[in-house]
Amino acid sequence: MYWFLVIIVFLLAGIKSEKPKKYQKVSVIIPAYNEEETVSKVIEVVSKVSFVDEIIVVNDGSSDNTEAEATKTGAIVINHETNKGKGEALYTGYKEAECDIIAFIDADIYNLTSRKVEAMIKPILDGKTDITKTKFSRASGRVTELTAKPLLNFFFPEISFEQPLSGQFAARKEVLKKINFEKDYGVDVGIVIDADVLGISITEVDIGAIEHDMSPLSDLNLMANEVVRTIISRANKYGRVVMIDDIGYYIRMAILGLLLVILGLFTIFFVKFVPLSVGVIISVIGLIIAIYYIVKVIVKSIVMFKKTPRANLVRSFVKIHFPMIISLIILILMISTFIGAAHFEHGVLSIEPNSRNLIIYADDSPRDNSITVRGPYTVDSAIENESDMIRMPADAMLTLGIKYNDTMVIGDEKYVINETRPGEPDVLRLPIEAKKELNVQDEYVIQNSRLKEIFSDSIITHSYENNNITVYEKYIVSSNDKKASNYEILVNNESILTSAGIFKQNASYNIAIDGEYVTSIKYPENKTFIYGDDTVDIIFKDNNITSIKIPVRQNHGDFLNFEFEKLLEENE
Repeated sequence: MYWFLVIIVFLLAGIKSEKPKKYQKVSVIIPAYNEEETVSKVIEVVSKVSFVDEIIVVNDGSSDNTEAEATKTGAIVINHETNKGKGEALYTGYKEAECDIIAFIDADIYNLTSRKVEAMIKPILDGKTDITKTKFSRASGRVTELTAKPLLNFFFPEISFEQPLSGQFAARKEVLKKINFEKDYGVDVGIVIDADVLGISITEVDIGAIEHDMSPLSDLNLMANEVVRTIISRANKYGRVVMIDDIGYYIRMAILGLLLVILGLFTIFFVKFVPLSVGVIISVIGLIIAIYYIVKVIVKSIVMFKKTPRANLVRSFVKIHFPMIISLIILILMISTFIGAAHFEHGVLSIEPNSRNLIIYADDSPRDNSITVRGPYTVDSAIENESDMIRMPADAMLTLGIKYNDTMVIGDEKYVINETRPGEPDVLRLPIEAKKELNVQDEYVIQNSRLKEIFSDSIITHSYENNNITVYEKYIVSSNDKKASNYEILVNNESILTSAGIFKQNASYNIAIDGEYVTSIKYPENKTFIYGDDTVDIIFKDNNITSIKIPVRQNHGDFLNFEFEKLLEENE
C-alpha cells in the first residue's frame, strides 16, 4: 500500500510538472496607402484566421477613405498624417503590436484567403523557422529580375530566394528587434539581408497565386532606386564591397602566386627542356607573392568578420573566391606528393615523384572495369617464412594477367602469388632471390607501365576453373604488348575459357592432362582431341588484339594442362 501511494504521488508530480505549451499571440500589420477598395476585404479574410489575435492597419497618409473602410471592420487603425513610406508604416505597426508573432500583409491583394495567411504564420507557430517570406504564382516583377536579383547575386550570393522582394512575410517579434527597418520600399530586401547575415532562420513559403494592382512605371523607378540603395548600403555595412573590391584583388593576386608556384614545381619535375634554375625562380617568386597576399586577405577578413561573424558570411566568402581555395588545395596535394616521394640516404635528399597509370580499355573484351587507375608499386622484402611467395597488389596482377595462387618462375625459382597484407594496397613484397633476378631493391618504385618490363621473361602458370574442370595456362611475360590472337577452349561444345596469346606462326604447343603430355597444337590450326568420354576443342579466333602473354613451347613445358578429375568422379 505504501509503494502504491508513492507511485501515485510521483505520477501526480510528473503530470503537474509538465508545462502547458505557451500561447503565442499573433498580430497582423496591414500597411495601406489609398487602398479604400481592398483594405476591408483583406481585414475580413485575416479576421477569419483562428490564431490571429490583433489586426493593425497603418494608414500611411491616405487621401481617400482607407481609414474609414479599415475602421468599420473593427481593426485597430494607426494614422500617419503624411505618407512616410512602406518601411515606416511597417515599423509603426511593429512597435505598436502586442504579440509574439507579427505578419505583414499588403492591403491591395484581391484574392487573399485565410489559407494563404495561415501558410505564412504556421511554420513560425510550429517552431520551424523565425521568419517566413512568401513567393507566389506569377511572373517575377521587373524590379526583382532587373535590379534585386543581380545585385544580391553579386554581393550576397548565398541568398537565392525566388522572390526576395515579396511584401508578405511574418516573423517573431523578438528577432525583428535585431533588424533595421528601411523607411521605404527597401524594407523587404533589407529584412531578408539582415536575417541572412545575422544567422536568423528564414524560409520562403509558397502561398499560391495572388492578384494586386500593378505599379505604374514611375513607382517602379522609385522602388528600384530604393531597393538598389538598400542592397548597396547593406553590402557596405557587412563588408561585401570590401570582399569584392580590396579582398577580391588580394585573392586574385594570391591565386596568381599559387599558380606560379605550381608552374615552377611542374617545370622542375616534369619539363626537361626548361633549366632547373628557371623553375626554382618561378616557384620562389610565386611563393613570395602568394604569402604576401594571403596574409593581406587574412588581415582584411579578420576585420570584416569582426563586424558580422556569421556562418552565412563564410558561405558567401567561399562561393565568391572558390578559385583561390581550389588553387591552394592543388598546391597542397602537389607538395604532399613530392614530400611522400622524398628519400634521405647517406646525406642525400632525393625526390622522385611517381604517378599512377590511367588504364582505358578500347577493345570489346569483357572486363569488370573499362577504366582503372593503377600503381605505382613500392618494392619491399618478403615476410619471414615466405621465401617461396610473392605478395602482389591486385592492380599489378591485372596488368600481368594473373591471380592469387598462380605460380611465377623467376630465374630458376618458383613462387606462389598471394594477396597483399592489410594496409599495404600498393606494396610488392618479393623474396631476396626474386629481387636479385629482377634487379630491384627495397623502396624501389615501379610504375604500372613498367611492370611488364620488370617481370619480362618470367614464366607464369595461370589457372582457370569452370564446370569442375581446371585448365592451367603457362606463358612467358613479354616486355611489351604485341599482336596476339584469341583462342577458346570448349569441352563437349561448352565454352570453358577464352584467352589470348602471342603465338608464333606454324609453331607447336604441348597439351597435357594431369601433367602428362597427350597432344600438341600447331598455330593457327584448330585442334580437337578426345579424353575418355569428353571432346575438347581449341579454336583460334581473331588476331586484332594485343597481349603480353607468350605461350610456352616444348622447351619450357606444356602450354595447357587439363585436370578432369572432379568431372570423372561425378561420371563414375
